[in-house]
This record gives sequence, structure tokens and C-alpha cells, in this order.
Amino acid sequence: MATTDLYDSALAPTASPSISVSLPPTPPRSTSDPADMHASESAHTASQPAQPSVMRSQLPGGADADSPSVLSMLKSVPSQLHANLPMPNEWLSLYSGFVLKNASSVAQIESALRSLTYIIPGRFRDAEIASESLHSSIQLLSLYHDSLLARAVARLPGMPRVDNPHNRYTKYWTGKSKVYTRVALVLQCAQYTELLWEMTAKRRGEKVRWRVVVLIEALKALCRLFLLRITGGRMVVPPLPDREPIPEEPTDDNELEFGEDEFFVKEEKKAKEWSMPRTGLTLPALPSPSDISSFLMRKVLTADDIKPATTLLSRISGTAHLAEILHILRPVLYAIAMSRNKDKKSWRPWLFAIAIEFSARQLRAERGRNGARETALEKEEWNRRGRAMGWWTLRGAFYENVTKGWVQSLVGAKYMPGLVGGILEDYAFLWEEYHFASDDM
Repeated sequence: MATTDLYDSALAPTASPSISVSLPPTPPRSTSDPADMHASESAHTASQPAQPSVMRSQLPGGADADSPSVLSMLKSVPSQLHANLPMPNEWLSLYSGFVLKNASSVAQIESALRSLTYIIPGRFRDAEIASESLHSSIQLLSLYHDSLLARAVARLPGMPRVDNPHNRYTKYWTGKSKVYTRVALVLQCAQYTELLWEMTAKRRGEKVRWRVVVLIEALKALCRLFLLRITGGRMVVPPLPDREPIPEEPTDDNELEFGEDEFFVKEEKKAKEWSMPRTGLTLPALPSPSDISSFLMRKVLTADDIKPATTLLSRISGTAHLAEILHILRPVLYAIAMSRNKDKKSWRPWLFAIAIEFSARQLRAERGRNGARETALEKEEWNRRGRAMGWWTLRGAFYENVTKGWVQSLVGAKYMPGLVGGILEDYAFLWEEYHFASDDM
């Protein structure tokens, strides 16, 4: 309606238009000779001036389309549209407000959609690009939501927050260095879309696929080396903070939750109360000791909670610095080795990458033997890397020679439910065909 009204007001006539065309008078019919009639009509036509065409482009009020006033009026239409219609910036602010007001619901929807991309029928073989595009889009949208919620939580006044060490460390660097934030975002986006790029490149052949794989691994390694440099030689952890929930306003105890029945709520309250046998007075139930302990432990501050954010990860040098560089370069070297190896069952690339990772761990262990003390965040990161080593059972020669046969026998087992077996079979196809399906970094 706004667009229609705008055009109507811009092009509305100042007065009712009246277009009159004067036609030449019709000569009287004569019963004279036809030749004379033809001659007289020709002479009459030649004597009349040329009439203006009725199809000429005219505007109401008799104004020509080429007049300056009409041109200026038409040029003002886009500015009037810009002033009356909502622009993309306004749409973005409306969407941001919706996300902030419904943070918990948005998180549940994200989780449901992310889970759906793993279990929908035909997820990999026939529609792998479509489903992976959906999964990557959800991940990128979640990354945008994380930034919105992080800014909203930071603006909350007087809110007591005790972040975990990882969030404190990453928030410090994202707030201090814009370069760190940009490099971290590039790294995160590459991790979220790497499998989609590989699937797209695979349709053009194996050579193109491995070129794309090596380029993506090189980009990720370059980003991690930049982060290692920016943070002053500290080990690289997941570079962005985890999402923090926005605290909801406390609700009245008398209000019922959605879907709850008042009768069942009253019965539950009566069951928790204790009634005195003589006086009949009721006393509320005491909280369990575990609830009290967990509440008190949340209020206790540890040594890491009061340390500066920069001390949560200590600077590394010497063998520890070399170990971190080897850990960062290992995925690139493994991808290059796999791109030059034509036999999937060959153990050389797999053993080569395992040897690099084992060497990095040995160099790191020497730092501990020299008396250097690890922080809680460093221990957490090394434990995470240790758990990630399990992905090597689904990669390269180990999968082709060991895990693949075990997975096939598990899928064909009689006791395996059909739905679970189908999903496992789809994942087996994914692990076999794509490098990034079992990537741990």
C-alpha cells in the first residue's frame, strides 16, 4: 500500500485532464462525378495542416514528459521510497531484537535443525550438498547469534558473571585485538564450511577435490599461526568464546508454566510439605544437601577466577613452541601426503601424520619435565586434543583396513535397528569419501 500511495501522490493530476482533438470538418457529400469527388478530397487533404498524433506521450495537466518539472518529480520518487519503506538495516535490527528476546527458543531451534541435518533420509548419497549447505548455514547463523548475545550480555548492568577460563581468555583477546577477532572469524567460518567446499569440488574430480582440501587446510594453519603470533606465543585454543545464556527475568511462583495443570502443581507442593501431627501446621520441605553443596560451589572463587586473562595460558618457547607449530602444520602435511597417494589402504600417510602428532606430544612433555607448571586451561586443551585423536580411527588406512569392516558387520547385524543401521551406513559413506568428515581441527 505504501508504494502504491507514493506513486499515486507523485503522479496525481492537479486538475481533471481533458484531451481534445479537433478534427477537420467533413466536406458535404456530393452526387457529382466520382472523379471530381476524388480530386476535391485530395485537394482538401493537402490544404489541411498535419494534426498531432493522439498517441503522443502526455502527462496529466498537459505537461510533456520531457519537461524539467516532471523529470525532477520522477527523480524524487526513489528518495520518497527510501524514506517510507523499511530498509535492510531496519530489518536487521528487528531480527536482532527478536533473537535477543527469544534467546532460549532460538537456541532450541538451532539445535533441532542441526540434529535434523544428521538424521534426515538421504542425507549424504543423493543430497549431500543440499543437506551440508543447510548444516553450514545453520552453523554460520549460530555464529552470528553468538555475537549478538555476547554484546547483549556485556551490556547488562550489574550482572555478576564468573566465566570459565576459556571464555575469559578468548573474550580478552577479542576485545583487545581486532586482528585477532577477524582471524578467529575466518578460521571458524572455514571450519563450518570445509566439508561443503570439498563436496562441491569432488564433482569436478579427485584432483580438484584434493587441491581444495590442501588450500583449506593451509588457510586454517595460517590462521592458527597468526593467532599464535598475536597472543605472544601462547598455545592455540578454540579462538571464540562459547555462547552465554541471557538470564531470564524471575517469574512469580504463583504463575504456572506453559502446559502445567494447576491441580498437579498443588498436589506436588503438598507432597513436598510436612504436616505436624498434633497442630496440623505445615512446614516446607528442606532442600537436599546436594543442592546446597552445588550452590555454594558456584559461589566459590578459584585461583584461576582471579588471575588476569593473559596468565590463563602461559607463554611457550623452545621445544614447547616447536611442538605447537608441529601440531598446527600436521593437518596440512597429512593432506599433501594423501593427495599424492593413490592407494587408500596405504599406511604411509597415516603413519606419517601420527608420527608428527606423537613428536609434538613428546616435545610438550619435555616442558613438563623441566618444571614448568600447566594452567587449568592448558590441561583442558591437551585433554581435548587427546580425545580428538580418536578421529584417526575413521581416517585413511586405519579406516580402510580396520574400522570399515567392523562398521559393515555392525550395520548388517540382525540386532541393529533399521533406522540406526541406515544412519550408520550413511556416515560410513561419508567417512570413506570425504577428508573433512573426520577432521579433528
